[in-house]
Amino acid sequence: MAEKFISERNLKFLLNEVFDTPSLVRHPYYADHSPETLDMVLDTAVRMARDTLKPCFTEMDRNPPVFADGKVHVHPMVRQILKQFGEGGWISAMASTEHGGQQLPMIIVMATHFIFGAANYSGSIYPSACTGAAHLITSFGTPEQIATYVPRLYAGEWQGTMALTEPQAGSSLADITTTAEPTAEGDYRIKGQKIFISASEHDGADNIVNLMLVKIKGAPAGVKGISLFIVPNKRLDGAGNLVPNDVTVTATYHKLGYRGTPINQLSLGDNDDCRGELVGLPHKGLSYMFQMMNEARLHVGIGATAIASAAYYAALEYAKARPQGRRPTDRDPLSPQIPIIEHADVKRMLLFQRSVVEGSLALLLQCSKYADLNLSAPEEEKERAALLLDLLTPVAKTYPAEMGILSTSQGLQCLGGYGYCEEFPLEQHFRDARIHPIHEGTTAIHGLLLLARNVTMKNGRAFTLFLEEVGRVIAATDTDEGLKPYGRQLAEALERLKNVTNHLLGLAMQGSIDLFLADATLYIECFGIIAVAWQWLVQAQVARTALAKGPAAEEANFYQGKMYAFRYFFGYELPKIAGLATRLLNSDGLTVEMKEDFFND
Repeated sequence: MAEKFISERNLKFLLNEVFDTPSLVRHPYYADHSPETLDMVLDTAVRMARDTLKPCFTEMDRNPPVFADGKVHVHPMVRQILKQFGEGGWISAMASTEHGGQQLPMIIVMATHFIFGAANYSGSIYPSACTGAAHLITSFGTPEQIATYVPRLYAGEWQGTMALTEPQAGSSLADITTTAEPTAEGDYRIKGQKIFISASEHDGADNIVNLMLVKIKGAPAGVKGISLFIVPNKRLDGAGNLVPNDVTVTATYHKLGYRGTPINQLSLGDNDDCRGELVGLPHKGLSYMFQMMNEARLHVGIGATAIASAAYYAALEYAKARPQGRRPTDRDPLSPQIPIIEHADVKRMLLFQRSVVEGSLALLLQCSKYADLNLSAPEEEKERAALLLDLLTPVAKTYPAEMGILSTSQGLQCLGGYGYCEEFPLEQHFRDARIHPIHEGTTAIHGLLLLARNVTMKNGRAFTLFLEEVGRVIAATDTDEGLKPYGRQLAEALERLKNVTNHLLGLAMQGSIDLFLADATLYIECFGIIAVAWQWLVQAQVARTALAKGPAAEEANFYQGKMYAFRYFFGYELPKIAGLATRLLNSDGLTVEMKEDFFND
């Protein structure tokens, strides 16, 4: 199994040289930290990943959760993972000191999630889900709810989940039917079903705390009637003991990948004794849940990037060691074979992987820094950061999710037949990667969100800010002859995006909503390529500045590698938007007009 799964050098390049993360400690909210402590957090995360998560990466896949006797039995390491993450403060790392956290910047916490996910994605999900659930409760719960649930979630004693999906309502939350009815005791009686809920029952924790979307009986129709509830699998009785809460697991799904974490179907209130606690105000649940959903979407993006990173380093290690064939100019069959990394097409595959991984990671860290500024910066900067984060969240989820599959596939391709075999980790990475375009909102849903909401919100203010951000980076290439052509190339791509956006919005204004949204998935693909190209241009500017200082050989090699990956992305990936733009500007209604009957044989 490949030893390396991330590049610590690249992480520190992005955090320190590109995003100037140490500058965040100048903000009062992060004043308890220093650049040195931030580096120590990353170093400790790498050790934790190597010592705790990586050793059980394959075992958790080969020995998936078992549903027996009404219980879900997971790998024994799950309890140990939750315990160590709780004791080490990883679950509460970003929480305020008021709630027992460390107030670490999100950009640092996101970097640790990348490290953990690359070591063992399934294993990393358990503590991550606890973080999201606890943050939701601290944001909108009562003092009593916070005191009851949050310390146990942060300690890794209780597992947190997000329970949205129902059998008849996948992405269409307006159609959920799980109900809540108030009781004389002040809580609510819950009845219904939830499906595809990660870690919603397992023996690696003492209790499961489901943050659940439910409709109170008599609530308004649609999303306006959704409320948020805490529905634990076991509730505390008057004496403080855990007792069953009439939450029954009816199935544990058998999955293509991501096998180390159980995904269950829950039946609620079969005996009319499932109790839930209302969080916040009635009928405001979806707005509350968006906090956890948007955090989860960024975590999906970082998880996809992490898996692609592990796959890239496994492929790179193999390509350096595997001798096969000779150079096209070498006609002597007796000459020694060369490592496959010396073949141009293998280098192309590796450059594709590196450009996707490091470009995606940069975009996600950029979003994380916007989140940090939204929390700690002056008001005007806060608003700007919040709008950009809102705009880019679906892109930062979707691009790594979709391209991570292709990147991991190319890693498998580098190994040839061996990549298809269980003896090497690529086949597991490939299976694990496939979940990301599906969960926390499918790619199609995020395309609709980006086009129908995000680019138009605040009268297009967020989209304008994005154009300004990219434009500022392009303008900085005017004084660098080496980067100027790339700046012009990105400027042309940005102009294409503006034209496409205006064309599609014009269709909406004409009332042609079906045509407006028909190719939203292609729109987010186009947007994602440009967003990652923007991040690569930023990295190239920093790398060229570093190279101009004449660094030592090892450092020079790192920066030169950056420049080649940058050039690859602009030479191979960015040109793809021309075809996407052509399709998006052609509103012929092909998919709208296609009839169901025409699919018949």
